[in-house]
Amino acid sequence: MADQLLVFDTTLRDGEQSPGASMTCEEKVRIARALERLRVDVIEAGFPIASPDDFKAVKAVAEAITDSRVCGLARALNKDIERAAEALKPARAGRIHTFIATSPIHMREKLRMSPEAVLEAAVKAVRHARQFTDDVEFSAEDAGRSDPDFLCRVMEAVIAAGARTVNVPDTVGYSVPAQFGELIGMLRNRIPNADQAVFSVHCHNDLGLAVANSLAAVQYGARQVECTINGLGERAGNAALEEIVMAVRTRQDVFGCSTRIDTPHIVAASRLVSTITGFAVQPNKAIVGANAFAHEAGIHQDGVIKNRETYEIMRAEDVGWTANRMVLGKHSGRNAFRARLAEIGIALKDDATLNQAFERFKDLADKKHEIFDEDLQALVSEGALEAVESVKLVALETASGTGTKPHASVRLVWNGKDYEARAEGGGPVDAAFRAIEGVIASGAVLQLYAVNAITSGTDAQGEVTVRLERRGRIVNGHGADTDIVLASAKAYLNALNKLLVPDNRTHPQLPRGM
Repeated sequence: MADQLLVFDTTLRDGEQSPGASMTCEEKVRIARALERLRVDVIEAGFPIASPDDFKAVKAVAEAITDSRVCGLARALNKDIERAAEALKPARAGRIHTFIATSPIHMREKLRMSPEAVLEAAVKAVRHARQFTDDVEFSAEDAGRSDPDFLCRVMEAVIAAGARTVNVPDTVGYSVPAQFGELIGMLRNRIPNADQAVFSVHCHNDLGLAVANSLAAVQYGARQVECTINGLGERAGNAALEEIVMAVRTRQDVFGCSTRIDTPHIVAASRLVSTITGFAVQPNKAIVGANAFAHEAGIHQDGVIKNRETYEIMRAEDVGWTANRMVLGKHSGRNAFRARLAEIGIALKDDATLNQAFERFKDLADKKHEIFDEDLQALVSEGALEAVESVKLVALETASGTGTKPHASVRLVWNGKDYEARAEGGGPVDAAFRAIEGVIASGAVLQLYAVNAITSGTDAQGEVTVRLERRGRIVNGHGADTDIVLASAKAYLNALNKLLVPDNRTHPQLPRGM
């Protein structure tokens, strides 16, 4: 294990704590399958005690995943641990991850518990979890601000109680790399039974140091990093999986370890998470940003032409940036279509789903000449969205021009009944949204409207993300089409369909984890 760095992905749990990043059960399973394809070691699927839907999602991921280990989070309470154990029963390999805060401010102000009571609760939680699985992880919440002596006592006690992974979270992003690395080194040196557990770190990005702190910890012997795709997470986010993995891979001379991540699938996972959560990836984001391997300056371009390594320390292909083009058209058959989906890591659950996706492919091929892999991802995503529709778009007409008031007319089917509405707006998209609301009258507030071109060219599909809020509940909607107004209407309706489904979930941040 000395040279293997375990990758613990918490996109489905901590990543969902980003305001507006709430995911459905089906969306969590899709992301989990992408993480499994990446060969992530541990997938933290959620917080089973939080709500019936969170329990359902963890159980669904546990049923779907066969290669990665599936983890459920639990406070240091018997009811949390038992709920997590129940959700993880279908898992081929499951882990219970229990935690309690150890910093003075958290113990005093949040828990209202003495240090001795916290120590006792931590040990009891680990022992209780060990009744259900041999794989128990313990986290000392806010370890970065905890008293080092007390932290040593807690970690030694939970390892003795059966924790095989001990996590040191920088919960509020307070640490700096030199300090945090030394903390990990101190714990490993001072704790007598440190060799009986894997030391893990979970860093937040409040000071922009989550990745740097995680890598510093790796240099001091941490052999598990907890991270998320695209650095998703509450507040400023978590350490970004793609950055940690590629740093360790690129600088093995410094870190002396490696991961089992299948890196060419990184970009696909990034795009999937971005699409589902509605959190766009900034162009200059390391590894997965659109400009990550772009060279604008003439001197850089000249150097790369002569020798790629003059300005590139990684190959774009190694993380999934390719120029692969699907050379199928409207006369192509289902087998060729299915084969290309398999090549880019898309597995459809049955022939009926394949046939529906193939029909959407045919419709798209009539609209644009070249079909790219990104278009296929959007087609499959659109099919997943249609599965939850109670309101369907039958027809949309819009008009706008110089000197005229933009207006839109819609025909909808809602629970089997036909409806029509017309509205004016500040533009065709606004008019379309107003016309839809003329039928649904949801009372939702539009919090986000974002447009992204899936591929290049004037015939590219536009991918639209819409975020709606109603009475404290936030949902994301997505739509794609070569007509950006139609894509916008699809996204708005997708969000409305989610709002119309009764919500059994509490806010993802309650109860709160690391």
